[in-house]
Amino acid sequence: MSSIEDSQLHRFVSSAGLVAKKDLLAAEQSAESSGRSLAEALLSLGYLSEDDMRRIEAYILGIPFVTLDPHAIDFSVLTLIPEPIARDHNIVAYKKTDGAIEVAMLSIADLSVIEFVAKKNGVRLLPRLTSTESIRGALLKYQKQLKSQFGDIIASAVKEISNEYSDKEVTDAMLQKLGTDPASARMVDALLRHALLGEATDIHIEPPEREILIRYRIDGILRDSLTLPRYVDMALVSRLKTLARIDPANRRSPQDGRFKMEIDGQKISVRVSTLPVFQGEKVTLRLVRENRSGFTLEGIGFHGLPLERVYGALRQKSGLILIGGPAGSGRTTTLYTLLDLLNTPSLSIATIENPIEYQMPRISQTEVKEDAGLTYDAGLRAILRSDADIVAIGEINDKETADLAVRAAETGTLVLATVNADGAADAVSKLLLLGVDPARFANAFSLAIGQRLCRALTKEKEAYTLKTADREALSTKADLDTVMMHLKEEGVLNGAATWTAVPFYQPKPDVSEEDTYQGRFALHEIMPNSKAVRSIIEEGRSSAELLTAARREGMLTLLEDGLYKAARGATSIEEVKRVLER
Repeated sequence: MSSIEDSQLHRFVSSAGLVAKKDLLAAEQSAESSGRSLAEALLSLGYLSEDDMRRIEAYILGIPFVTLDPHAIDFSVLTLIPEPIARDHNIVAYKKTDGAIEVAMLSIADLSVIEFVAKKNGVRLLPRLTSTESIRGALLKYQKQLKSQFGDIIASAVKEISNEYSDKEVTDAMLQKLGTDPASARMVDALLRHALLGEATDIHIEPPEREILIRYRIDGILRDSLTLPRYVDMALVSRLKTLARIDPANRRSPQDGRFKMEIDGQKISVRVSTLPVFQGEKVTLRLVRENRSGFTLEGIGFHGLPLERVYGALRQKSGLILIGGPAGSGRTTTLYTLLDLLNTPSLSIATIENPIEYQMPRISQTEVKEDAGLTYDAGLRAILRSDADIVAIGEINDKETADLAVRAAETGTLVLATVNADGAADAVSKLLLLGVDPARFANAFSLAIGQRLCRALTKEKEAYTLKTADREALSTKADLDTVMMHLKEEGVLNGAATWTAVPFYQPKPDVSEEDTYQGRFALHEIMPNSKAVRSIIEEGRSSAELLTAARREGMLTLLEDGLYKAARGATSIEEVKRVLER
């Protein structure tokens, strides 16, 4: 976030006429009421973009603002900052001169992260602010070059394994040896690095008849990524089993394990699952980057009035906040982002999770271990005896855990929990279906968030306007007037705008899908408690009635939030439909 003071920002924005006086006043009132900075309020209300704020910050602080050309950056300079650090902190080295390295970043606060670069090279660091698009282009070049290098390493390891093992009989002893073979180790290490560079969350290793097919799940979509000769199957699987401390020789029954590794200072947790199939064994890896922080609600897709409602719920000392969505919808990221905002030295925070995805400082995190009797409800009971101010529950899926969550929220604890649900209203209904007391639940309930993950468009997009038939089709499923109201209130469109002139965007037809979409953000619907919502919960009525009441009170549905973000150029209507129709 901006490192300039509110008074400096006010003077500059006012004198430059960047924001209308009435809008600047509204932002100041919002900042004061929510306890946020003026910069945060201007961003959340849509009066300034993040790149606008960076240009202002650069001017006030006297730091150059640069636009990067990825093709002009020498790869040897890019690699001065390890790729995971560059990616996680949005900072790249782009120019080296005698005695100095120029680094471009999105936030000056991240400069301290790379002080080791200056010490290692014996030079000064010259900070420069830049745009999101510039950073994205430089990181893309970095990743493509490294992918090529890791591909070469994999090919070299494959050749070595072929020379050593391809004509030998498969025995238990051979499988054990393959698990510790240096060539197997290099191949697996390069494979994991290759996947992480592509921002993969999962790796699927599938043994077809002739070749091993390796697929990465990137931005929620499974893609074919590599093929390897069939004869390295045993080396690859044996090495992964050895790392996960499961039996390499057991190829007849499913096995599960996990291991941790560190790549360029980034800690990775890998969950390994094996499954016997007709052709051999399928192996699935889940990659979790530990110690990740720094997410903001704005950065993961919250905005405007819905954002204000979430901040309002977080300011309460008690209550139950539910995060609903199916598997893979980003519920855990939202939960950790909320915890990150609440994580101050004055509060005691505890979690019960299965598994722990990210490790967070100052937070007591407990992992479910059912074989040892540590279930969600048993862990939650213990946490509630530990004088915690805030409790987070990885998932509510049974009556005992739901009852404990409601009781804690009712008696002075702020409780955050995820629920496997279709949306905000359905998350509330799921607890009612589990059998919680409706009256107590209505009293404890604070707010429900429904969400899905949506791919973000890159600059490889083209504008178009909706045809009448398309608008009419959308209007049967979404309240376009409500969407338009939010676009105008947040300053995206002027007061006279109509749907006939609003530009939407779609991928350029001659560009590959990999280059038209990159990264994901969430579509949200935010349902706070209200008199109408409370009444429906108390009476145990359906999720459809909850949804109707929430929409009547101005809630943007997932589809409507998707249309709002499509109108901002963040994604396409086709992508929103794809996500919501699955």
